[in-house]
Amino acid sequence: MTARRQKTYLLLAGIFSLLLASCAGEPPIEPEPGDGPSTLDLKAEDVADATPIEEPLARYGNHSPYEVFGKKYYVLPSNDGYHEKGVASWYGSKFHGRRTSSGEPYDMHLATAAHKTLPLPSYAEVTNLDNGRKVIVKINDRGPFKDDRLIDMSYGAALRLDMIATGTARVDVRVIDVPATEATGDSPVASSSDNAGTWLQAGAYGRREGAEELAGQLERAQLLPVSIHQLDELFRVWLGPFASNSEVESVITRAIELGFDRPHRIRR
Repeated sequence: MTARRQKTYLLLAGIFSLLLASCAGEPPIEPEPGDGPSTLDLKAEDVADATPIEEPLARYGNHSPYEVFGKKYYVLPSNDGYHEKGVASWYGSKFHGRRTSSGEPYDMHLATAAHKTLPLPSYAEVTNLDNGRKVIVKINDRGPFKDDRLIDMSYGAALRLDMIATGTARVDVRVIDVPATEATGDSPVASSSDNAGTWLQAGAYGRREGAEELAGQLERAQLLPVSIHQLDELFRVWLGPFASNSEVESVITRAIELGFDRPHRIRR
């Protein structure tokens, strides 16, 4: 072996040894919560706000206290009046399809979020303090388990907040109260004589534009009558009123068949 070739061999062997030592001795790097985007061509306008509805506490995910990485967390007895500012991160493809802490499958394309202590499920309006963008999310998961993080947004919710590229954002989180009985209010398109019967809520939005867009889609699909009601700082899209239970079930079935979220009954 020539001196030059021997020198090259020793150099390569040294590099290889360093790489092996590095792999064996260094701890694995913890991935960021925003682990990967969707393979779909998803845009912010494709992600609808979550629809706040009255729900019982999830069977799973509300045990208190619970422990993660040696630290105990205590679930709040109620989400009433919760309003806090902090740092949001996001999580995506690595967890898509897996079960959330509440038992629901994680769908990275929907507006959901994870929180360490709010009861599951809860609904909240999250505002990106850096750009003013807002999204209404359903909190159905636990995390993020880092002391400097307040909430972990789904990929879809992060798209709405325009925080995919930055990975994190300063946010304002305000829980949306879902009363057991809906307050009454005047509909901009329905007369007071329309109050009798059963109503279905097809969606709720923090901005009127979102409600108008959904109402237009329902009208084009011949899901009628449809109206918009502003209650509890939300613009709610309602179908009805319907006089019979069979009519209600027929509308719900048709809405699902057409690809809309399942409308739920409301009480006035």
